[in-house]
Amino acid sequence: MKRLLCVLVFFSILLVWHRHQGPDPVNDSMSLLFIGDIMGHDSQIAAAWDIQSKSYSYDAVFACVEHVIKGVDFAIANLEVTLAGPPYRGYPCFSSPDALAGACKRNGIDVVLTANNHVCDRGKKGMLRTMHVLDSLEIGRTGAFADSTDKIKNGLLVLEKNNIRVGILNYTYGTNGVKNVYPTIVNRIDTLQIARDILNSKNRDLDKLIVAIHWGNEYKYHPAEKQEFLAEFLFQKGVDVIIGGHPHVLQRMEYHAPTDSTKERFIAYSLGNFVSNMYRKNCDGGAMVELHFQKSENGIALKKYGYDLVWVHQQKKNHRRKFEVLVISECEEGGYAGLDDHAIGGLNVFKQNARCLLTAENKGVLELKRGVFATK
Repeated sequence: MKRLLCVLVFFSILLVWHRHQGPDPVNDSMSLLFIGDIMGHDSQIAAAWDIQSKSYSYDAVFACVEHVIKGVDFAIANLEVTLAGPPYRGYPCFSSPDALAGACKRNGIDVVLTANNHVCDRGKKGMLRTMHVLDSLEIGRTGAFADSTDKIKNGLLVLEKNNIRVGILNYTYGTNGVKNVYPTIVNRIDTLQIARDILNSKNRDLDKLIVAIHWGNEYKYHPAEKQEFLAEFLFQKGVDVIIGGHPHVLQRMEYHAPTDSTKERFIAYSLGNFVSNMYRKNCDGGAMVELHFQKSENGIALKKYGYDLVWVHQQKKNHRRKFEVLVISECEEGGYAGLDDHAIGGLNVFKQNARCLLTAENKGVLELKRGVFATK
């Protein structure tokens, strides 16, 4: 009995000691990867068709980046198509095969953002079917909702791991003039509603709040004043990170360390395209942003951050196309193995233009060489 009492006392002391240790500086961490626009043009749909199996497959798109996507705790992408079922079409009213979502799931994408200008392309039925497919695959989503109940559930998407809770809100500037049909809801850029959403998020015990936002002018390499003003508004309201999309080209990224009057801030104005068949200059690639949060006795902070440049390789073989996304720094390290002269030329043009822009305009955010991060 005496021995049992001693054991109980020991474990009680151990439990109290553990509770007073606070955050674990090694294990209390979370890594996120933000991916640009996943498009679904006609040629992408055609390339995904497998003649032998008579089915669609998009795994080739992700084969060369799967290791990066699966290397983080949560990967988040902008899904700029609907999953509305056949007929499958690209621009201007997108509907991609369900296999696209299946490939996203298998290759490590955990969350998709649905508040963008193409979410209403196939009307109410298209919106609802898209949500149903994503839910059936257990892919997290936010930005567009089946009804008010769904918005309560998924409006603020909370990611949780290792004692860290990060919330994501998602908004779009519009839906190409197509109104969502009641009771469906699309989060639009409305500063009053956004302010209410941010205020409500403060009751969710979050460590960080991220806003993913569809904004700006297409094909412009510099954020408009409206974007800059809105970004400042979001930061003033308490947002920690802003991830932008819609221009289909890259725009600058900024990291600002905390000051006496402001929290630390991170913003990527536009990640460009992840995969598409867009032929406009500099639309054939984009960036993936990786963020590592770590909790300590002093709170939670971004300890590592940076970006990978990615480029879409369209390989033509036997009169068929194959779309695959490549990490540019890895292509350089591998000596461009498997790429012909035409592909190398296209990759180099995108790479040089992207590096010229981001090197000149980024503030404190560097390109990753896999495993090498900017740290504080």
